[in-house]
Amino acid sequence: MPTSSQPSRPSELSEPAQSFQQSVIDEFRANGGKVGGPFEGEDLLLLTTTGARSGAARTTPLGYVRHGDSLLVVGSNLGGPRHPGWYHNLLARPLVEVEIGARAFQALAVPAEGARREELFAHVVRAAPGYGEYQAGTDRLLPVVVLERAEPDDWEGPGEVRTLADKVMEVHTWLRGQLRQVRAETDAHFAARAAHRGAGEAPVPGLGLQIRQRCLAFCQALEFHHVSEDGHLFPGIARHHPGLADVFDRLAREHRTIARIQGELAELLAGVHIADPQRFRTELAAMSAELNAHLDHEEEALIPLLADVPWPPAGPPAAP
Repeated sequence: MPTSSQPSRPSELSEPAQSFQQSVIDEFRANGGKVGGPFEGEDLLLLTTTGARSGAARTTPLGYVRHGDSLLVVGSNLGGPRHPGWYHNLLARPLVEVEIGARAFQALAVPAEGARREELFAHVVRAAPGYGEYQAGTDRLLPVVVLERAEPDDWEGPGEVRTLADKVMEVHTWLRGQLRQVRAETDAHFAARAAHRGAGEAPVPGLGLQIRQRCLAFCQALEFHHVSEDGHLFPGIARHHPGLADVFDRLAREHRTIARIQGELAELLAGVHIADPQRFRTELAAMSAELNAHLDHEEEALIPLLADVPWPPAGPPAAP
C-alpha cells in the first residue's frame, strides 16, 4: 500500500497514528531501511522536511517510485481533500533529507507541473496502482514530487576534499552552479518570450516550480553557509590573524548586502508562482553580481589560510 499518505506535522495525526508512524521510523533506521507489518516488501524512504511555520525537522515514512536517477513521492493523503503537511513544508524549504536503505543524503524537492506531472504520475501508477485509486477518490490533483540529489558532492568541485580550503571551495562551487542554473532557466524564459511572433501567448519555458524550488534551495543553502561562516569559521580565523580585521569587516558587510537581496528574492517566491518575473530577473542578476564578487574576495583572502587545515576535522582522542 502506498505510504505517502502520512502527514508530517504531529498536530495532523492522532496519538495512536503518531506512535505508529514513529515505530515505522524506528524500525526503518534499526534495520537498514527494512520494515515489517503492512509495509513489508514495500519501497519505503524517510523524508525529513523543515516545518514551514515551526522550523522544526519533521520525518515522514513515504512510499517511492524510481524514475531514472530521481525518486518520486506522491502527496496522496489517502485521497483526502488536502495536501499532506510534508508537501507544504517542502514548498517553503525545498532542501530535504532522504533516507533510503542505510544511506542518507540531501535532496532538492521539486513538484512536477503540467504535462511532466501527468507523465510522471502515469509512471507511478504503473508501479503502484493504489495511487490511481487515491486520485480517483478526490478532486485534488495529487502532487508528484521529484527528489533530486542536491549535495555539493554531486557537483564538479575541487576534486578530493582533504582540507578546509577544499571544503569551502566545494561549497562555493555548488552555490555558483545553482545560481548559474537558475539564471540560465530564467534567461531562457525571457529569450523565448522576446522571440515570439504572432498572436497568443508565447510557448515559453515557464518561471514555474522548477526555478522557484531551485532558487529557494540556493537561498536556503546560502543562508546556512553564511551563518556558519559568521558564527564559526570567521571568528576562528580572526583569533589567529588579527591583522585581517578589515577583511572580516568587509565580508560581514557583504553578507548583509547579500542577505537583503536574498530576502527580496524570497518575497517574490512566497507564492507557488513567481511574482513579478521581471523584478525577479533583476534581483537574480543583482544576487549573481554581489555573490560572485564576494566569493572571489573571500577565496583570495582566506583560502590560503585554510590550505593546511585538515578536513574533516579530527575527532576527540579515543578514551584510554
